[in-house]
Amino acid sequence: MIKVGIVGGTGYTGVELLRLLAVHPDVVVTAITSRGEAGRPVAELFPNLRGHFDLCFTDPAAGDLDHCDVVFFATPHGVAQLTAPGLLKKGVRVIDLSADFRIRDVALWETWYKQPHTAQELMSDAVYGLPELNREAIRHGRLIACPGCYPTSVLLGFLPLLEQGLVDQGDLIASSASGASGAGRQANIGTSLAETSDNFKAYAVPGHRHLPEIRQGLEDIAGSGVGLTFVPHLLPMIRGIHSTLYANLLNTGVDLQRLYEDRFRDEPFVDVMPAGSHPETRSVRGSNVCRISVFRPENGNKVVVLAAEDNLVKGASGQAIQNMNIMFGFSEKAGLLAPALLP
Repeated sequence: MIKVGIVGGTGYTGVELLRLLAVHPDVVVTAITSRGEAGRPVAELFPNLRGHFDLCFTDPAAGDLDHCDVVFFATPHGVAQLTAPGLLKKGVRVIDLSADFRIRDVALWETWYKQPHTAQELMSDAVYGLPELNREAIRHGRLIACPGCYPTSVLLGFLPLLEQGLVDQGDLIASSASGASGAGRQANIGTSLAETSDNFKAYAVPGHRHLPEIRQGLEDIAGSGVGLTFVPHLLPMIRGIHSTLYANLLNTGVDLQRLYEDRFRDEPFVDVMPAGSHPETRSVRGSNVCRISVFRPENGNKVVVLAAEDNLVKGASGQAIQNMNIMFGFSEKAGLLAPALLP
């Protein structure tokens, strides 16, 4: 049994961590912090957790994080880099759900996130927490940069093609759509019900801050530079991501279905669907599964990959717990086996 702390427990990823950890057989949550809600019972703010947690939120400065085995940061970008160094020095392992340690090029990170990075010395220690790509490095890591929600779907979707050098890596396209919870729990007119309901739109087409993270991951897989067009969209629903990926095949003789089935056969949280299937966001809601289908329309030279995931689970908190399970030698599936919610 390990002791777990959560910094920033009042956002959607924070409460999702609590929901999943409530049934984890190998952990006990001993601290959850929030400056604004310090002293308030967790179950008062999140009634779905009544009967599961007796904890109150504590101020981060007073929280008992030093005695935890692992601390999750479910915080805005820029927070983890301030606190994580002190925890790491005391032997606490850190899993950061923000973007603070995802992009290795610090200057590039500062350009996209519009703030100075205060823990540049830790960038070389950070392991990018995509288990399907970096499982062994995660196992021995002390600082995990949990991937973003969009990047998870795009990287998993392109992974088999780029590993085998089967597509023109200079012309990759990702058209991705997310539910409104991807914008966080803070008040925002653009993600209010009246604005998102009965509406569908693209945004950040000139450049989204997940773009450099996705490009870095694709280049790590491919072994060299890639050309990527990434267009995000806002869906009129609460949670879920659907990515449609396009690439030009260099070898039209490859059996794409078999390629994907073989690559992900032993991955517990990637489901390659039967040929001709179309994954739906409702089929992954609340689960840690990414469902993938692959097509070659009209037997041409274009490959189309569909990937669906829950942005708060496999795209955030569930993947963070999957990383924790790997780090501490637990079953990788521990706490993550609940099926998707339907309807």
